[in-house]
Amino acid sequence: MMQRKPAIIFFDGHCHLCCNSVQFILDRDKNGYFNYAPNEGKTAASLFKKRIGDSSPDSIVLLENDKFYFKSTAALRIARKLSGAWPILYIFMLIPSPVRDWVYNIIAKNRYRWFGRMESCWMPKPEWKEKFLD
Repeated sequence: MMQRKPAIIFFDGHCHLCCNSVQFILDRDKNGYFNYAPNEGKTAASLFKKRIGDSSPDSIVLLENDKFYFKSTAALRIARKLSGAWPILYIFMLIPSPVRDWVYNIIAKNRYRWFGRMESCWMPKPEWKEKFLD
């Protein structure tokens, strides 16, 4: 039987919104599907530069089944793996990505102003430590 490769969520480790989103996902990822790495870490730098030619994309990034997903597509693909009613959000994939990403970009552009910026990367709870690659 083939073992599935865990998906990796790359996030801005200095952004309060992003770190709170990771905590939200951790609480609802009942199957342990996701691993996590900050965009500022070694794992992200290595994979991004080698695979997408950009050392630090300015969005949430999902690496799933050896394919990268960005912005709203990444967020919706993450939502469909969560427990509870969150997978219903995947219906928004029917909206063309330029429209979805337009909304995403407004939030991303203002995330530090609206939610704040941390001086150092957020550190996960000890029980979540094994889920983080950096």
